Amino acid sequence: MSHLQYYSYKGFGEEAKEKFWYNQAVRVGDRIEISGQGGWVPETSEIHKDLDAEVEQAFSNAQVYRLNIYVLGMSETSVGIVVKHVKRCMPDHQPLLTVIGAGPLALEGMRIEIEAVAHVDE
Repeated sequence: MSHLQYYSYKGFGEEAKEKFWYNQAVRVGDRIEISGQGGWVPETSEIHKDLDAEVEQAFSNAQVYRLNIYVLGMSETSVGIVVKHVKRCMPDHQPLLTVIGAGPLALEGMRIEIEAVAHVDE
């Protein structure tokens, strides 16, 4: 698979690459597949305590046309927060979207994880 281009951003991305043996994204032709993005601050790996801030950070870590979103303790409130940030981050288009209630996520303190697919204009 040496023809694939892998990416991991500085801070959390590099730490995760070493500790958990995965990359943040891979480019395959004109598509970019993005690993699950939590609401961590990339430079510090800190996960926000406030759900709204966590969701906002997760969205700033991934902006795309297809989203699979996993939410711990899914409720009408948490779905409302997700939709608010989808609208904020993608005001000019409505992405493909799947929101799933999930059990414990990858890191302690995580309440949301976003998996995404993006397109690159060549």
